Amino acid sequence: MENGAARTAPPVIVAIDGPSGTGKSSTSKAVAAQLGLSYLDTGAQYRAITWWMVTNGIDIDDPTAIAAVAGKAEIVSGTDPAAPTITVDGVDVAAAIRTQEVTGQVSAVSAVPEVRARITELQRSLASGAEDGIVVEGRDIGTTVLPDADLKVFLTASPEARAARRSGELKGADVAATREALIKRDAADSGRKTSPLAKARDAVEVDTTDLTLAQVIECVVTLVEEKRAAK
Repeated sequence: MENGAARTAPPVIVAIDGPSGTGKSSTSKAVAAQLGLSYLDTGAQYRAITWWMVTNGIDIDDPTAIAAVAGKAEIVSGTDPAAPTITVDGVDVAAAIRTQEVTGQVSAVSAVPEVRARITELQRSLASGAEDGIVVEGRDIGTTVLPDADLKVFLTASPEARAARRSGELKGADVAATREALIKRDAADSGRKTSPLAKARDAVEVDTTDLTLAQVIECVVTLVEEKRAAK
């Protein structure tokens, strides 16, 4: 569909959730670009606040210390799917937030209720301000952040498939070690008290284990178009 044609369609809010390595980011960006929607990677926002905590020497093992400064960092997300951006206090952190140091700490920071409340507020304001609609990807979008989203999709895949994809992204990473890290991260994200990783009751589950990225994108685009047609 041409972007121009998409603009005449009613705005639609799409929530895409799921664990790491299921193809969330690639799918969400492509769907948003194809349908003329904005795009938000909520995981990048949690990584950004984690980067700020690490950079400022906050004790990641102390939830009280994290909570006390949860509102300090100014996080700005650009929502163009062709070139999403993220800055913290005016600094471009797109590369810095993908380091192993940040990846290893993000679950602990994300579990702090004050951090989730702050980032959730940011996410909701971006979603409500998206005139043509938006694709928001994360772990608690359909359940907590945007429970009234027009369409909720939950992507899954086997741990083996996810580890293989992730190690492909992290050039030269050990697949077994990556799989172990993913399972550990899933347990932390699913087990946290505040907004755990979970599938919304009304979400459409898409198992991406045996699908190509193009097939996953096509599947989600079809789901969005069906929702739009019903509006």
